[in-house]
Amino acid sequence: MTVNAQYAAEHFEDLASAADKGEQIEIERPGKPTLALVSHPADRPTSSGRPRRELWGAWEGLVEAPSQAEWDEIHEEFISTLPDAFKHPNEAA
Repeated sequence: MTVNAQYAAEHFEDLASAADKGEQIEIERPGKPTLALVSHPADRPTSSGRPRRELWGAWEGLVEAPSQAEWDEIHEEFISTLPDAFKHPNEAA
């Protein structure tokens, strides 16, 4: 929906409600760029209609960081795949 600035000012609540439901609202202003009225992404429902959930800490307790020995093994495997020209002098074969 495209409206002019005066209409937007007079019907802001209705337009905000429509934006909350996912409708695209454009506000035209003479001699100025068009504005878009949208709801905040975190407040919009997902495509399935369910509310969005914050992802901070979503994997907490489900993923475990590798131990130092595992990191060292990963590092050694990575270094072994590099040509000598890219290795640190202490790690060159």
